Amino acid sequence: MSERILPSDEEVLALWPGPGSITWQRAADARTLLAAGYALVLQVAHPTVGAGVAEHSSYREDPWGRLFRTLDFTNALIYCEPAVSAAVARSVRARHRQIKGLKADGSRYHALAPDAYAWVWASLFGSVISAHAHFGRPLRSREREAFWSEWRGLGRLLGIRERDLPADLRQYDSYFERMTTEVLEDNESVHCVIDSLREPADPPLPRYARPAWRLGRLPSSHALELATVGLLPPSLRARFGLDWTFAQQLELRTLGLAARAATPLMPDRLRVTGPTYLQWRGEENVWRRAGAA
Repeated sequence: MSERILPSDEEVLALWPGPGSITWQRAADARTLLAAGYALVLQVAHPTVGAGVAEHSSYREDPWGRLFRTLDFTNALIYCEPAVSAAVARSVRARHRQIKGLKADGSRYHALAPDAYAWVWASLFGSVISAHAHFGRPLRSREREAFWSEWRGLGRLLGIRERDLPADLRQYDSYFERMTTEVLEDNESVHCVIDSLREPADPPLPRYARPAWRLGRLPSSHALELATVGLLPPSLRARFGLDWTFAQQLELRTLGLAARAATPLMPDRLRVTGPTYLQWRGEENVWRRAGAA
C-alpha cells in the first residue's frame, strides 16, 4: 500500500501538539526571531529552495510581507485549532505545487521534491533549538527529543513523509551534518538574504511609529546579521565567503548573555508569542495569508 501523503482527520488530532506540548511552549519565544535569518539562509542554500526563491518568491520586492506570511504559517500551524492547522498545511502544500522551473545548470526543480521540502521544515527546527541555546532557554536532551517527535508530526500535516525526516534526534544531528557539508551551496538567494539583513527595508508602519523604527533599525539589523552569520557552521561561512572574527564571536556571546538574562523578566506573552500574534493578525483569516507563504 502506498504511503498517504496527507493525514486523515483522525490522524490530525493525534499529530497536533496542543497547549501542553514542548512545541507550544518553545517554538514562539520572542528571542527565536534572532535566528530567523539563520533559518532562511539554511533553507535557501538548498539548491532547489534557492532556485525557487530566486524565481518565484516576493522576498526582494516585499521582504516584510514575506516575513509576515511565514510567521502566519508557522504560528497558525502550531497555535490554531487542529482543523485550522490542517487547512493551513494543505494550503501551503498546494501553493508549493506551482513552484517549479529550471536551475542555473539547466536541471529541473520542484518545491515538493521530497528532500528539499523536508529540509525546509527540518532546518526550521534546528534554528529554534539553536536560538534557545544561544539566546533563550536551552532545551534539555529529553526536551529536544520530545520537540523533534512533535515537529515530525507537524511535518506529516504538511505532507512530509515519515521516511524523509530523521527518526530521532541522533539521526537528525547526522542528517544536519550531511546536509551542511554535502548538499547546501553558495547561491544568489543566500546573499540576497544576508544583504537584506544589512540594509533592511522600511516596514509598513504608521507615521507615528516610523521614528522609533529609524532609531532601532541599525542596532536591530546588526544583531540579526550577527546572529545569522554567527550561528552558521564554520564550513558554511567559508563556503559563502563570510568573514567571522574573534571580536564578532565575543559580540555574539554578549548578545546571548543579555538575551538569556532577560528570561526572568519576560512575560508569558513573550515566551509564547503565538496566540498573541494570531490575535493581532486576525486568526480567522490568517490561514488564507499563510497559504501564500
